[in-house]
Amino acid sequence: MSRIISDIFVPARAPYSAILKTGQVMRIVDLKSQQAVDALFYNAQDVSERYSAQDTLAAQAAAGGRYDLTTGSVLLSNELRPLVKLVADTCGFHDTCAGACSCESNTVRFGRETRFMHACRENFLLLAAKHGMSKRDIVSNVNFFMNVPIRPDGELTVDDGVSAPGGYVELEALMDTLVLISNCPQVNNPCNGFTPTPIQIIISEA
Repeated sequence: MSRIISDIFVPARAPYSAILKTGQVMRIVDLKSQQAVDALFYNAQDVSERYSAQDTLAAQAAAGGRYDLTTGSVLLSNELRPLVKLVADTCGFHDTCAGACSCESNTVRFGRETRFMHACRENFLLLAAKHGMSKRDIVSNVNFFMNVPIRPDGELTVDDGVSAPGGYVELEALMDTLVLISNCPQVNNPCNGFTPTPIQIIISEA
């Protein structure tokens, strides 16, 4: 039976970070449904090695896989080494193409009145500073539970989230991994059902 070493609730719109030791599992729970959870991953021993969405998707495509992430997906670093693996998933797909919301993108997409709304990039910058990094270290991220279909014309569209209350994804660390999480504060598109809600994060080990 797994031993729980951490079990916390992350408030709506809030940042969170943790270091997963090799073999530990992080379960991210969408408590209310339709809550996007943005995440970044780094080698905890050397943060210059970090998640590469491009290499991850290229490896999946070479194996005949999909453009999104689900059970069995391995998140690769910019050195082509495995950081974490999705070992359980009740949602069925997670985005790694659309990126994180920011004050700048909010302004462009939704108007100048949204310029000062809180955004995931600001959460990531706070967490990066906590771990000795800066905005130069913010790279493409994973959007757990976020529904981003690709239209026939190639356009990415953020649609209503489909995760159910209590839905979860589990990530097994394949190396010591620093995880930065933004419990997405976006209210201008339907990725959070227009109402950000809390999540639960459980870390366990065998």
